[in-house]
Amino acid sequence: MDRFDAMSVLLTVVEAGSLSAAGRKLGLPLSTVSRRIADLETHLGARLLIRSNRKVNLTEAGRSYVAASKRILSDLADAERAAAGEYSSVRGEMVITAPVVFGRLHLLPVITAFLQRYPETSIRLVLADRIVHLVDDHVDLALRIGTLPDSSLVAVKLGEIRRMVCGSPDYFARRGQPLVPEDLQDHECVTFTGLDTGDSWFFPEGKLERPVPVRSRLAVNTAEAAIDAAISGVGLTRVLSYQIAAALRANQLHAVLEAHEPPPVPVSLVYSEQGMLPRKLRAFLDFAVPRVRAVLRDKPE
Repeated sequence: MDRFDAMSVLLTVVEAGSLSAAGRKLGLPLSTVSRRIADLETHLGARLLIRSNRKVNLTEAGRSYVAASKRILSDLADAERAAAGEYSSVRGEMVITAPVVFGRLHLLPVITAFLQRYPETSIRLVLADRIVHLVDDHVDLALRIGTLPDSSLVAVKLGEIRRMVCGSPDYFARRGQPLVPEDLQDHECVTFTGLDTGDSWFFPEGKLERPVPVRSRLAVNTAEAAIDAAISGVGLTRVLSYQIAAALRANQLHAVLEAHEPPPVPVSLVYSEQGMLPRKLRAFLDFAVPRVRAVLRDKPE
């Protein structure tokens, strides 16, 4: 029995939630996955998994063994990368994750330039509007928008973004501009469910945020759709500053209620704390940080 392979199969089963899901992820028959787990349990003389029809749960021994296996396989991967030269030269693959719009607009151009600079590297970019777990999902680097919880992750702050209310010049010519948040009740709005609730927008009041009811003429589930609708004059919308920077510069949209905006939201690059960073990751941080900071400094006026 290859114990490293068996550990890897066990971790995949735990991450996937079932033997069949792990088999699909690994490209192995269910019988092979089941046999490798059984062989490992026989070798250890301990039961690691409690199996049911739909999912698996770890026993107490299984939880301890999985934690140890993660450390062992991580150390092994580090040793292999060091032997292959990843700590002495800029080479190898990285997995990077970012929110969909920010990643497409601002991180992807940096990545393509980095790949041109370093031809022995490759990157898998995962764009997702959810928090991707760095260790469990084997991610090297994540771009996060928002206040970061205390954790073992290392964070490099890139800048800040704003939550902005905006509308088209044509809309303001027809309906006028709101001067205080309460004026929004007399305006037509395009609501984006990813940022606020559908029937209220939140504005600061002391240390808290208070809801202001809005009348939604159109509700969408992506920022791009909300921006396009606002540019066409359907109504006011509220999105993040980086999402509308180009439209503001092109005079397609104007910002309002800027004095009533919530505090800016931080943008950071985060990675798992480790001893010595692979050269590829160090090189990417050195390359990407000043470029993304420059983008965020170019604040919409």
